[in-house]
Amino acid sequence: MESLVSYPAFESIAKRYPQAASSLFATYNDLLHAQRWEDLEVLDLPPCNRGALKGRKPNTDSTLFVVPCSMSETLSTSWLIDALRTLDEPDGIYLAISTEDSSIVYYRISRGFAKPPL
Repeated sequence: MESLVSYPAFESIAKRYPQAASSLFATYNDLLHAQRWEDLEVLDLPPCNRGALKGRKPNTDSTLFVVPCSMSETLSTSWLIDALRTLDEPDGIYLAISTEDSSIVYYRISRGFAKPPL
């Protein structure tokens, strides 16, 4: 991982939270290269023991937050609340769940109940 071009962007966070480094790596590269997000930043998320990502989808002005995790991890509602509080995003965050084959599924997590669009 250290030899990759994108590694310096998340090196300090990956060293701080090695158990979450592979999910951060996979999500960062997916958002940067496949999804073409702009202004992508790696953030420290100490209550969740991992890094998070902040950026914008192409041709949009809205800043979005993504918290990477692995499919093999067990998450709790208190963990999600900590992520929402720390990122202080009233519209919610995206949870990026990665698998061993590098597939990533994104779920939108909101505070409280959110009515889906019809």
